[in-house]
Amino acid sequence: MQTDPNPSTCVDAEVLAAGLVLEGPPEVEFDPGIAGRVPAKPSAGGALVRDEDGRILFVTPRYKPVLEIPGGMVDPNESPKAACRRELREELGPGLRVGALLVVDWLPRKGVWRDSHQFVFDGGVLTAEQAAALRTHDDELEGLVFLSLDEARPRVYPSLHRRLRLAVEAAATGRTVYAEFGHEV
Repeated sequence: MQTDPNPSTCVDAEVLAAGLVLEGPPEVEFDPGIAGRVPAKPSAGGALVRDEDGRILFVTPRYKPVLEIPGGMVDPNESPKAACRRELREELGPGLRVGALLVVDWLPRKGVWRDSHQFVFDGGVLTAEQAAALRTHDDELEGLVFLSLDEARPRVYPSLHRRLRLAVEAAATGRTVYAEFGHEV
């Protein structure tokens, strides 16, 4: 398995600390309460992990009726890439790498879920042995499966299918894609 050289953070802690010092003192509110009125937009970080045959790794959540890619929601003060790394460790154990950003996708509000940003990172290509050795490490998941995009289509939300098609293309071309609801714009 390709190991992630820096599994807990994306920016070196010293670089982050130095950057915060350069930013100056924390900003104060000139208009009291304005910071609390700024809308919060959730984000999620997921990984496009493939096997040698080009099939994509999907996880089977216990809490929803569709497949997802490994990853999850970004915690407060956590970057999308760091969230992706954390979620991969929680869901599948250590060892999977998180590479380049492939897709940033905006999703509109749906039901109880606010609009959000979905980040897809390159999770690399696993050998047959690595793929066979993968196991879920999270009680939220029933299992995992490698599927082609066509095989996955009836088992994922259409927007995820579109986003993954863009991610596969981005991985092949080395070009990051911005999308809205799975449509490149």
